[in-house]
Amino acid sequence: MTRPDADALAAAVRAALGRVVDPEIRRPITELDMVGAVSVVEGAASIDLSLTIVGCPAADTIERDVRAAAAAVPGVTSVDVAVGVMSREQRDALTARLKGTRTSQFGPDSLTRVILVTSGKGGVGKSTLTANLGVALASTGLSVGIVDADVFGFSIPGLLGVGGARPTKVGELILPPVAHGVKAISIGMFVDPGTPVSWRGPMLHRTMQQFLSDVFFGDLDVLLIDLPPGTGDVAISLGQLLPQAEVLVVTTPQAAAAEVAERSALVARQTGQSVLGVVENMAGLVQPDGSVLQLFGEGGGAAVAERLGVPVLASIPLSIPLREGGDAGAPVVLTSPADPAAAALLALADRLRVRSVPLAGRPLGVTPL
Repeated sequence: MTRPDADALAAAVRAALGRVVDPEIRRPITELDMVGAVSVVEGAASIDLSLTIVGCPAADTIERDVRAAAAAVPGVTSVDVAVGVMSREQRDALTARLKGTRTSQFGPDSLTRVILVTSGKGGVGKSTLTANLGVALASTGLSVGIVDADVFGFSIPGLLGVGGARPTKVGELILPPVAHGVKAISIGMFVDPGTPVSWRGPMLHRTMQQFLSDVFFGDLDVLLIDLPPGTGDVAISLGQLLPQAEVLVVTTPQAAAAEVAERSALVARQTGQSVLGVVENMAGLVQPDGSVLQLFGEGGGAAVAERLGVPVLASIPLSIPLREGGDAGAPVVLTSPADPAAAALLALADRLRVRSVPLAGRPLGVTPL
């Protein structure tokens, strides 16, 4: 093989490696400077591969994909991959490039739609709704992230089936686990099972800041934030950090729950956030004969929506598959899409795919050549 032929084959191998994506960062490994020298001698390809960190959890997957991509290039008869780890300087350069110059990925100029899911009180199914809504949106092709802001009562990891997952840290960046196409972060991923979290306001505020700035979500279409019950520290902090966010109010049909849900919406408006609408959860239990048993009464969602001057976006019935899916970490919108609750959640996702605020006139963050 002549030198020009070998160089052309090495270039073809490098181009093929550009289609290998880091499963955590979700970008091509060539773009992340993980591919070093590439050479081909008599059909034998040699590739230098630098992982981001020692013990990278995706190491086997990346190496396997690299070997497969190189072996698929016509003319390559064997593949040798020398696996190493980035130097501190290389890793710092990578994290700086990923993070960019912004202190937050979701500031006023961000194109990501940020939706806070609030309920005012606990036990209304807000977290289950958030998890299923995120998965439903991701199933339509959107890039979706979820922040579990309920520090004391975190449940998003279990609902998504990643209860034992730990985020990967690359330099100053935290890479969130991915479940059902959704990138999710929760304080529950940093503490041992059964360990309670007992923090005061400053720690809660700092945690929210870190989740929004140090967790690398990449380019998201939608970020859902599962708020804790009430109108306390976390709600106030996120009002300060994300004044441009939209708010989805979750209530049950019960009058007591509806009154508390309304308060959470009013607090959001005080910080400048806009209220998208109301979701009435646990709206009834569908019986085998098609009738509906109203266990929690009727009218709470409509009453809150009327007082706030917003629409009722969805009415989600009680559902055994919805509960079972939450316990198993298997969202009902994937496992039983025909279930009445799943159908209502999928319809809600379709409504939320349409932006209420147009992007016309928004800066794109690019500089023309």
